[in-house]
Amino acid sequence: MSDPTPLNLETLKKEAALRAVELVQSGDRVGLGTGSTAKYAIEEIGRRLKSGELTGIVGVSTSEASEKLAREVGIPTETLDPRPLDIAIDGADEIAPNLDLVKGLGGALVREKVTEVQARRLIIIADHTKIVGTLGEKAPLPIEILKFGFLSTIERLRDFLPGGRLRQPGAQPYETDNGNYIYDAQLPRDFNPVELERRIKGTLGVVDTGFFLGMAERAFVAAPDGVRELTRD
Repeated sequence: MSDPTPLNLETLKKEAALRAVELVQSGDRVGLGTGSTAKYAIEEIGRRLKSGELTGIVGVSTSEASEKLAREVGIPTETLDPRPLDIAIDGADEIAPNLDLVKGLGGALVREKVTEVQARRLIIIADHTKIVGTLGEKAPLPIEILKFGFLSTIERLRDFLPGGRLRQPGAQPYETDNGNYIYDAQLPRDFNPVELERRIKGTLGVVDTGFFLGMAERAFVAAPDGVRELTRD
């Protein structure tokens, strides 16, 4: 299979998003994901609201960017509260065979996790380049850390995750919607995700990780030969 062009990748992302939105029903409270794939789901929900195909939808956004887009396309939104969400739709940076995920390259991992853990159904949408045999194969693991004392936090993380770097796209470190920084860690070749997540989250200064383990119900993965539906083992 030849490498997809950027234009083809966008088409594939949209195809996966359209399949996922078919699961949304009128009256649902919907978790609205963040990123270049999730935006297509938000746009499609907005289109269906305007056409009357869906009614009574309320969105709960996982980032300021998703909140802005939801308003632009006409999706009523509200802030997260203890009530469950009927469904959440989001992208992923890596998808393992059992639907464990790495997320957070878009910078919204904490708000995504806090929101999506309350969803009765978490549906992942992606193109085929996100499929991996093992987490860490293609992407680093984003770890959100407190801005205060961040260099000390990074040193503590490097005791057991020596590869990685502070996310800094320009002159200043990248700052999340929560006002924190992100450390992109290189994962070891052989590790237990549950145990590693526990160790990372037990490190002083860490807010949360980009591991989304045991959360996704299914994934729609678009490839040039069509959209595949994957379910958790």
